[in-house]
Amino acid sequence: MIAPDLAKFAALLADGTRASFCVSLLDGRAWTAGELARSAGVAPSTATEHINQLIAGGVLAERRQGRHRYVQLADARTAELIETLAAHAPSAPRPTSLRSATIASALASGRTCYDHLAGRLGVQVTAAMVERGLLSTDNGLVVTAMGTRWLTDLGVDLDGLRRARRPFIRECLDWTERLSHVAGGVGAAVCQAFFDAGWITRTGSSRAVRVTATGETALHKQLGIPLPAAELAG
Repeated sequence: MIAPDLAKFAALLADGTRASFCVSLLDGRAWTAGELARSAGVAPSTATEHINQLIAGGVLAERRQGRHRYVQLADARTAELIETLAAHAPSAPRPTSLRSATIASALASGRTCYDHLAGRLGVQVTAAMVERGLLSTDNGLVVTAMGTRWLTDLGVDLDGLRRARRPFIRECLDWTERLSHVAGGVGAAVCQAFFDAGWITRTGSSRAVRVTATGETALHKQLGIPLPAAELAG
């Protein structure tokens, strides 16, 4: 029966510490138990117990390198599920410290959701691709003929993405914007292409990203995304 299995899986994310681990792991990196323990403010032994439950439930995958043990989200589909669930959660209260407010603002502005763009930047890029006719939403999210040419020029191997096991393209509900951004193979490829071209860069060690000066010009030219007000004034 599906219902008991669904309830069992949902219970894995019903604990605050385990949910915190999953959100931290949305950056796509492999973390140690100690790093996750510090991020959630729990003892290492507690972290290990929760990690083992998430591995057993198929939410996390374990990787070992020498004597070190790392964990990461099982796959892109799991990451997109976490992001979608977060979008359906009640809005969090405003951060009370300057540091937490700064981090929250950076993540809302632009971030990676596992391996694709999210936040205002992700939503903005997706909306621009639809407006430019690169994507169509008439019958689900699909890449148009114009979009195929644009992505190919960007260096994306569309044939390879179609052969991959993950969905070719899909919408992911953004948990801060409550609007869709592009995910799946296409979303990941666009994000990587932007990194490779130097259009976006990570800010510190978090999954927050920002658009570089080169990226601002390129995204304005390629997608019609407005330049910053200061640059327009100049």
